[in-house]
Amino acid sequence: MLSFELLLMLKFYFYRTNLLTFSMKKLTLSAFALLLFSINTIAQDSSTIYATMDVENAELYKSIYPDEIQILDSNDKRSAVLMTESIANRIRENVNGHGSGYIFRDSEESARAMLNTPARRTTTIDYSITEEAFVRECLDIVDGDNIEADILELQAYGTRYHTKPQAQQAVLNQQAKWDAMIAASGRTDVHTRIYEHVNTPMPSVILTFEGANTPDEFVIIGGHIDSTSWRSDDAPGADDNASGIASLNEMVRVLLEKGFVPNRSIEVMAFAAEEIGLVGSSEIAQEYASNGVNVAGYVQFDMTGYEGSNKDIYLMDDWYTSDSLNGFLVSLMDFYNSSGAHTFTYGYSQCGYGCSDHASWADNGYDASMPFEAAMGEDNPNIHTPNDKYSFLDTPDHAVKFTKLGLQFLIEAAKPQTLSVDDYSEAIMFIIVKDKMLTYKMSSEFSTVKEIEIFNVAGQQITAEKVSHKDGSVNLEGFATGFYIAQFTLETGYKVSKKFILR
Repeated sequence: MLSFELLLMLKFYFYRTNLLTFSMKKLTLSAFALLLFSINTIAQDSSTIYATMDVENAELYKSIYPDEIQILDSNDKRSAVLMTESIANRIRENVNGHGSGYIFRDSEESARAMLNTPARRTTTIDYSITEEAFVRECLDIVDGDNIEADILELQAYGTRYHTKPQAQQAVLNQQAKWDAMIAASGRTDVHTRIYEHVNTPMPSVILTFEGANTPDEFVIIGGHIDSTSWRSDDAPGADDNASGIASLNEMVRVLLEKGFVPNRSIEVMAFAAEEIGLVGSSEIAQEYASNGVNVAGYVQFDMTGYEGSNKDIYLMDDWYTSDSLNGFLVSLMDFYNSSGAHTFTYGYSQCGYGCSDHASWADNGYDASMPFEAAMGEDNPNIHTPNDKYSFLDTPDHAVKFTKLGLQFLIEAAKPQTLSVDDYSEAIMFIIVKDKMLTYKMSSEFSTVKEIEIFNVAGQQITAEKVSHKDGSVNLEGFATGFYIAQFTLETGYKVSKKFILR
């Protein structure tokens, strides 16, 4: 019998020389059994779990371990299985590619049900590009230093394995980080919540921007915040997936700084327990589907830090992703990133069965997509080991590109709140902005002003003041430079609006 340490050495040798594929077809059954599963004389954990996995892999595992995995049902693509936790652990350790190699299910009924292809829900995304000016303003202020700091902060937990206390603390601290950003922005339409799970002690955390006009339509992005390693106490997870969480954080920071008020609701999710079979995202996506939540689209950010291929961003185009949503992301990159200061390139790859949290949303009929750091097999070789550290990445530049793509998606998919601006006429009112002061004077034949409101370009109200006179001024001393809209409501209810630039 080969020692466990030797098996690990052989596994990584074959991984890096690409002799072992995700579907495990390139090794003969006997060689695969010898190299990776010859530890069958080790005492087995008697506990079992339900799962779904690729049908070929299920048959392979069953042939090697007939007493430790039971195939409950299959279709032409995947199988519902019952297996020991020991076998589940070995599958995770030896899968070549991203993810765990299976998706955890909480019951036999759930495992069997997932063999049925879900009906695709009707998307509500307006696949149009209309917000160029605002998007480019947001891209200009993306800061890689923030991404680097967040990766290092998550890495410093040492492990975020889902059963460890550090994992729960990482989630609570993530919520505190978002809450502090929200408080600093003064927003009351943005909030966070903890999502407690049934099948893991680790919670997830969700941030919500409430939609101003259609709040019951959701645009969602996410990534998993847990980490794993063959030594669960030493799983820094810098790239997998501190990099994805750091990219999400920078998207949130930019949207708050720019005062973005979305038309549709936006949710940003940091998932628990992805590494043991998409546990956190599965529970959330199933609840949303059961409650009929209208999710316009979901995009996963799982590993954004390592530049391993000749293109920058790779879209997964296997059967868990939506062609229409992928096409929208391609349109965004063609429009915003083909030239200029924010240029990057893209390609396509496939990551196999249930490789990340986007599969949970696809399982429930939602359009899903996953932009990834490299072509599969050329991604970070240190993931799921104690060597997944920021020092191997050494720069946030690659993750910055994913942050920009995420911002483009959120702004163009959720769309900003629309604020109607009446034509300004000097026959009604005289307005001038000078030296941080807005001065106005009504024409004599019109009624007095009863309220003055000032909005930023995204439609967020910055200030409101009740008045009762025909002329006056508004102090703009505390306002940042940029575009604004002043709206004057007259005693008659008539509204006069004026766009202005504060320099």
